[in-house]
Amino acid sequence: MKKILLVCCLLMGFTAVSRAGTVGRTDSDPREKAKGLQKELRLSDRQTARVADIYQESERKFEKIKKEENGNTDKMMEKIRPLRMATVRKIKAVLTRRQAIKYNELLKDSNSKQANGWGDGWGS
Repeated sequence: MKKILLVCCLLMGFTAVSRAGTVGRTDSDPREKAKGLQKELRLSDRQTARVADIYQESERKFEKIKKEENGNTDKMMEKIRPLRMATVRKIKAVLTRRQAIKYNELLKDSNSKQANGWGDGWGS
């Protein structure tokens, strides 16, 4: 019985570690983030391509901010907040009214998860 319990615990541990390793990588890729929104919001291929471009542009700007502020998180956050808001506005401009409503719900859920220490935001 102890061996079975030990094997189950090991399998659960391996599963958790493998999922943790893949989740972070796909969330940071602009194309993967756009595909995630495509599934959630039922975006057309054209909308998905535009959202991916918006995410790529945002990521370039984020990397530039990160490099400029070199570890000063307070200054980084001051610059990142407006960048995130601009990204969200640009994405909403690509969406239909129904998609924008659903996107707002996703952002609200994402923000509450971030406040609790979970995951990456949809809009960043």
